[in-house]
Amino acid sequence: MNHSSDFEGCTCPGPPTRRDFLKVGLLSGLGLTLGDFFKMQAMAGTPAAGTAAAESVIFIYMSGGMSHMDTFDPKPFAPIEYRGELGVANTNTGDVISGLMPQLAASADKMAIIRSMTHGEAAHERGAHNMLTGYRPSPAIVYPSMGSVVSHEYGPRNDLPAYIAIPGVGDPFMGTGYLSAAYGAFSVGGEPQADGFQVRDLNLASGVDPVRMESRKGLLASVDSHFRELEKGDSLDAMDSYYQRAYALISSQTAREAFNVAAEAPEMRDRYGRSYFGQRLLLARRLVEAGARFITVVDGGWDHHVNIRDAMRGQLPAVDQGLAALINDLNERGLLQKTLIVMCSEFGRTSRLNKDGGRDHWPKAFSALLAGGGIKGGTIHGRTDARGAEPTQDPVSPMDLAATIFTQLGIDPARKLMSPGNRPIDIVRDGKAVRNLIA
Repeated sequence: MNHSSDFEGCTCPGPPTRRDFLKVGLLSGLGLTLGDFFKMQAMAGTPAAGTAAAESVIFIYMSGGMSHMDTFDPKPFAPIEYRGELGVANTNTGDVISGLMPQLAASADKMAIIRSMTHGEAAHERGAHNMLTGYRPSPAIVYPSMGSVVSHEYGPRNDLPAYIAIPGVGDPFMGTGYLSAAYGAFSVGGEPQADGFQVRDLNLASGVDPVRMESRKGLLASVDSHFRELEKGDSLDAMDSYYQRAYALISSQTAREAFNVAAEAPEMRDRYGRSYFGQRLLLARRLVEAGARFITVVDGGWDHHVNIRDAMRGQLPAVDQGLAALINDLNERGLLQKTLIVMCSEFGRTSRLNKDGGRDHWPKAFSALLAGGGIKGGTIHGRTDARGAEPTQDPVSPMDLAATIFTQLGIDPARKLMSPGNRPIDIVRDGKAVRNLIA
């Protein structure tokens, strides 16, 4: 069997050796399951060259199809059956957004709002593929998520995984597509809002303290060395880099502490809001502060076909509080310009309310929000018609949004990755960075 990799210059291991089985046994004794994760990450490519305005991304994905009419593109002069009943809040830049977002309205000078997002996919799965990968769905290939591409291009930093999902991988298109599973998201596996929240895999097994961990680490190196003598010509190091990364994450106090949202002062936790959404964003800030590269925060429940008025009244205040806190907190810490915040959904909602007081799927026009990471604050890009149904100025595709994100990270969107069969594929195809958004 040929075990060569799909990536030029990389090789995958052959059939398992006796040393491999011993490694698994020793690591299992530590309660350590990260080794396989980092083993695959060892295949990471050379970091892409480019000028990076942003060092990290917090990608906030509002799953279900968040209404643009009731958030960032209200139409206060449209008939009631279009505008709804939520009113508007005046921003500090002279515009309006939803009346349920007063804190974001007061922070609009730090945000850029795209009101002309558009694509043609009205099904959740296909819309999600568009927005999470920057590619139209294809029957022939599944494309990698933007987080996986960043993981491939840059790899881990400061002992933290390159791509982290909070609370977990909530959509199949947050995956690695044609790339190796190496570049998948590290899921925190729980809710930061919960009492006693702990990230899975970061704690040693019961009865294994740091001294015993180091002892077993030394034993593993000795076993590796012994089998090296028995297996002449084996090129593996005594302690493979992927296991070193697993040990580094578990043994690094700084890396482990980054996930410890309970270490935040009660006042800071209150500032973000004690909601699921707010505490997810607070954890994302901690991870950015520690050096994480790409964090996807997933928030579901935005598929409002019925009674969108009351649904928004229940959900939007937490979003307003949490996102405004994140933007301003990062700014106060001097991290906003280094951190690109993106909020989007798979599509928008119909401009006219349906018979059940809800709005249905509508990909032709919707909104996205960006902040930090070299993006111009106080910007409104694009426009929709008087009833929010169609872009009338500066339409932006999912490919354009992806190209903007990669450009700000210093990754050339036209750079090619290798898919199975050594087929080169552009990181982004048919998309260009939205230059009017870039400072």
